[in-house]
Amino acid sequence: MHEVVALVRPPQSTFELACAAQVFGIERPGLPTRYAFSVCSERPGPVATHAGYDMFVTDGLDALDRADTVVVPGWLPTGEPPSGAVVRALRRAHSRGARVAGICSGAFALAHAGLLDGREATTHWALADEFAARFPRIRVDPDVLYVDHGDVATSAGAGAGFDLCMHLVRSDQGARYAAHVARTMVMPPHREGGQLQYAAPPHPAQIDGSLAPLLEWITGRLGEPLTVESMAAHAGVSARTLTRRFVEQLGTSPGQWLLAQRIATARSLLESSDLPVDAVARRVGLSSATNLRRRFLGTLGTTPGAYRRAFRTGQSEPN
Repeated sequence: MHEVVALVRPPQSTFELACAAQVFGIERPGLPTRYAFSVCSERPGPVATHAGYDMFVTDGLDALDRADTVVVPGWLPTGEPPSGAVVRALRRAHSRGARVAGICSGAFALAHAGLLDGREATTHWALADEFAARFPRIRVDPDVLYVDHGDVATSAGAGAGFDLCMHLVRSDQGARYAAHVARTMVMPPHREGGQLQYAAPPHPAQIDGSLAPLLEWITGRLGEPLTVESMAAHAGVSARTLTRRFVEQLGTSPGQWLLAQRIATARSLLESSDLPVDAVARRVGLSSATNLRRRFLGTLGTTPGAYRRAFRTGQSEPN
């Protein structure tokens, strides 16, 4: 059982906390329970929230000593640094091998603990300038949804907290398990961390047609040769217009989105079928085992064979 412990502080944002609780703390019918979720605070007892009520927290900082993953679901106000006790608890958890993740302003707590020095990180776009000014040793990317270094991860604003948590589940348990979790929450199973934050929503006049019919058409043809030009022709627009719509509505380019779908489908096939790797590659439109291996290494840092062994050996399949 993977222990996930959220570190909260008053006044706590309930949404960021709910991101972690909903992903890691819910038992789902038909799905093996692989996470245990709990909450701790520096000072156990009533913890005020931004929602107008207090929550009662029974665990103190010693709960972080048993955590496999520590989540800091926001850190407000950002101008108040964590106490020495909190900093020591975060460092201690990290040094013994726990993964530490900050959602939204939670990145500030990780930065104060020195866990992000010399690394890339993100936070809510509206806090990015403050974050960069206060922590010059951290490379701040204000545009992406999340950044994961394996041992330390950060996410953008509140909604991106769901994306980060789902990414961590996918890394731990595989794409099929994560997709089942996503379905129970009626949300997309995966958004790439490199997708853009929606700092300034496009003007309605800029969104001149939903991409949904085209995306459905593409996902039904992943094994076929697809280009931006062929996708644009099906949609009845120019390649330039299609690219603009993808960036506006999905925060990524058509080519990047298509590659993400192909890799996601390949992951599912590797987990749930006995197809040879070369057959998986052809089925998802990546032409060969060599190309699939290259894409897996570039995206996931592992090979298709190693991925299959990690997520099929000794694991019961979700219904």
